[in-house]
Amino acid sequence: MFGPDVTFLGVPRCDLDDLSTFEGADIVIIGAPYDAGTSYRAGARFGPKMIRTTDYLPHDASRPHLTLRVDPLQDLRVVDAGDIEMAGVEGQAALNALERAVQTAAEAGAIPLVLGGDHTITWPDVTGVARAKGWGRVSVIHFDAHADTGDVQWGSLIGHGLPMRRLIESGACRGDRFLQIGLRGYWPEPPTLRWMAEQGMRSFEMHEVGSRGLDNVLTEAFAIAVDESDGVFVSVDLDVVDPGMAPGTGTPEPGGITGRQLLDAVRRIAIELPVVGVDVVEVAPAYDAAEITSFLANRVVLEILSGIAFRRQGGTWETIPPALLEGR
Repeated sequence: MFGPDVTFLGVPRCDLDDLSTFEGADIVIIGAPYDAGTSYRAGARFGPKMIRTTDYLPHDASRPHLTLRVDPLQDLRVVDAGDIEMAGVEGQAALNALERAVQTAAEAGAIPLVLGGDHTITWPDVTGVARAKGWGRVSVIHFDAHADTGDVQWGSLIGHGLPMRRLIESGACRGDRFLQIGLRGYWPEPPTLRWMAEQGMRSFEMHEVGSRGLDNVLTEAFAIAVDESDGVFVSVDLDVVDPGMAPGTGTPEPGGITGRQLLDAVRRIAIELPVVGVDVVEVAPAYDAAEITSFLANRVVLEILSGIAFRRQGGTWETIPPALLEGR
């Protein structure tokens, strides 16, 4: 919707109204330029453009992964559907259009990978996947500084602080299969925390991540995510990263994980778990410095795609070091 009409790093374009253009695709990238749900700094509507284009290499639809020895843009069939029209004047209509697009991609057998946009979009993203894969059968692993489980924001049920509550209330995702990693700061308030506990949600706050280590946290989260589940949706809010490494976001909260930790984490998820959907959200380019947040978001997408490609070739997390040695 905003800026040049380009695809993610030059991958082929598809049209969600024409099945022949994405039939057999492994990944369908969808832009969700929506930030009407922000509660502080707006601008995430420009996130999809920056995530697609921020790279110092040619946009040639090829990215060989140094460690995994795969090229996700070549080894997988990755296509880009462009942006969904998401005018911010009427939130529900925009979100419904996104849900339909995600469901269309998922029903075709592809993994929808949505570039946000503020975190409101996770509500239609997970809903669309759940309609295709099984209502209540999709687990969610959610990286964020904030729980996003509020009830009402500015008198509305739509907002980027509310989508996880909407998902659980609807039944699209079970509360006890909703895993949150990286929470910190000074919100939500006790009544919301009680509601989260009643749903059986598991939140790994930064204190726990720091004391136990991110690898141990991920191992516990994985065991829960695959239990009585037909797939895992991964939602990455860039504000999970410390704002010193990712300043270009709408609600920065000091004290997050590092960019390196996030890249390792999403790569491991994509290798070890049956990923059925992804979104990467809350990149607000106007608040970025030297595009470092956009670069990180672009690499989050590439790490997930590389992990999926590696998994489909039979790779496991444990085989990465031997594969690297054999390649030299």
